[in-house]
Amino acid sequence: MEACGIPGEPGITPCESTSGGVAQGPYLKQSMKERYRVVRLGSRNGGFYCKDNETGSRTSLKTKDRKEAERLVQHKNEALKNSHINRKIGMAYLSAVDPKLVTRIWDEVMADIILDKQGPTLHRWKTAIKDEAFDLIREKVVVTTIADDFLAVLRAGTVSTNVYLRRLQNHCLDLGWLPVHILPKKKFPKIKHKEQRAITWDEHSRIIAREGNPERRDYYELCWYFGGSQSDVASLHAEDLDYARPGFSYDRMKTSNLSGCRIGPRAWEVILRRPRTGPLFPYLITVREADRATEFKQRCQGLGIKGVTLHSYRYAWAERSANNGYPERYAQRVLGQGSKIAHRAYAKKAQKELPSLEEYEEAMRQADASGKILVLEHEAEVPKVA
Repeated sequence: MEACGIPGEPGITPCESTSGGVAQGPYLKQSMKERYRVVRLGSRNGGFYCKDNETGSRTSLKTKDRKEAERLVQHKNEALKNSHINRKIGMAYLSAVDPKLVTRIWDEVMADIILDKQGPTLHRWKTAIKDEAFDLIREKVVVTTIADDFLAVLRAGTVSTNVYLRRLQNHCLDLGWLPVHILPKKKFPKIKHKEQRAITWDEHSRIIAREGNPERRDYYELCWYFGGSQSDVASLHAEDLDYARPGFSYDRMKTSNLSGCRIGPRAWEVILRRPRTGPLFPYLITVREADRATEFKQRCQGLGIKGVTLHSYRYAWAERSANNGYPERYAQRVLGQGSKIAHRAYAKKAQKELPSLEEYEEAMRQADASGKILVLEHEAEVPKVA
C-alpha cells in the first residue's frame, strides 16, 4: 500500500495531489513550511495521519479519505495563523447545529437537570447547586468553559462539589451540549468521603436510657433493629407490617428496592407500642431529614458520644450481620441494597473472621470417617458433622 509524506523518511513518500500525481515543486515546499501535514502509512492499513513538523509526532485522522484528511489538516494550520478568529468560526459552526449551544450557560444546565428529579434526590440536587463554588462557572457559556474553570471550582468546593460537577458534565455530554469532556474523568480529584463508623450497643443503650420522648425513643430502637435509613424508618406505616406473622416490607425511598424481613420479639415489643393505623411515628414523619439528624446529634453531644450520626445505625446493622454470619444476600434484602459493593462498604469493619480451610478439612475427614454429612448453619460458620 502506498504511503505519502517526506521523501527519505522510512515508510513515507510524498503525498499525492488531488489530481492523482505526486506532489512536487512549490506544493511540496509550501507543505514543508506548514506546521502540520498529511502523511499516509502503508503499515497502518492505509489510514491518514496528521504529522507535526516541529515535534515529529503523528496523530490519526481516523479517515481513509484523502480530501477529508487534507481539509482537517488545513484547518489545524489555519488555526495557528488566525487564532483571534478561531472562536468566532467555531461558534458559527456550533450555532448552525443548535442555536442555544453558543448561549447556554451552566445555570441553565443546573435548572434543566433537576426537572426530572423527585423526592429526596430532588432535595439533594437543589441543595447541591446552591454551592458557592459553582458561582465561578454559573454564568459561563458551557461550550467555552475550559479545564482551568473546572479546576477552580473543585479547589474552592468540597467532596460534594466534586460529585455533582461530574454529573453536570455527564448530563451535558449525554444531551450533546458538549462535544468532548472539559475535564477528563481521570483528572478529577479522587472522591474521599468522611470516615463513617457504626454506633455501638453501649452508645445506643445510653441514648435510649436518657431519651424522654417515647416516640423518639421507639424510633431509635427500630433504627437499631431494622438498620434502615432514617427517612425509611420514620416513614413506616402500620400498613407496612404483618401483625399475624410479625414482619414488615416496604420500598426504599432512595432506590425503590424492596426491603424487609421478619420482626424479632424485642423489635415487636417496640412495634406494639406504636399506632395500629397510619404512620408509626406521626411527628417524626413530618420532620425534615436534617432536623432529625440535628436532634440526634444534640443527644450524642449531651452524652459525650462523638463520631456518630443517625446513619451509624445502618453501619451497625451491617456489621452485626457480618459478625454473626448472617448470609450476605439476606442482609442486602433487609437493607434494600441492590449492590454487593455498597453492602460490603457498610460492613467492612466487621470483626468476624472466616473459618480456616484446615477446620473445614478436619470436619470433612470426620464426616468421611463416620459416614455422615456436613451441615452448614451459617455462611461463616465451621461445618458440623451431622
